[in-house]
Amino acid sequence: MAVTNEEFTAIVEETKAIVISAIRTHLFEHYRHAVDDVVQEVYLRAFRSLVKGGFEKRAKLSTWLYAIARNESIRMNYRLKRAEQKRDFLFFEKKVAGAAVEEEIPRERLAELSGKIKELPLRFRTIMLLYSEGMPGDEIAEKLSLAPGTVKSRIHKGKKLLRAFFAEKQGEAENE
Repeated sequence: MAVTNEEFTAIVEETKAIVISAIRTHLFEHYRHAVDDVVQEVYLRAFRSLVKGGFEKRAKLSTWLYAIARNESIRMNYRLKRAEQKRDFLFFEKKVAGAAVEEEIPRERLAELSGKIKELPLRFRTIMLLYSEGMPGDEIAEKLSLAPGTVKSRIHKGKKLLRAFFAEKQGEAENE
């Protein structure tokens, strides 16, 4: 089914409500600012596929577009979450560097802590970065779309992992 620009414009008009509904269903609430970007990406992908004859008519066109919208929403959730994590980590790095100057904490110790946080599994790393910035657990839960109990337990486990690392490091230093 190769399509012309005029035919595609008609398709967009007919399916706009379905596509936006799919996006609002699958895009995380705090990423709603990206709805227009996802809509644009959905129709861009659909147009490219239709021009190449990629729609095989095994399903209704609206069902096919709904699936594209769902997948693009999920991709956007992932993309925006990764961007937040990078931003948060860079902010943490700057804060750690600033703390080293203000509090006279040995830079090696801060670098070691920062490095160890980077090594934590992702489910602990992001939470520990936000927690180290002073963000309360309930705000972390809201920001990451997690249950408050999950955040609490991951903070506890993250602290435990960091303490174990530094205790092991202290033991090595005493044995030398």
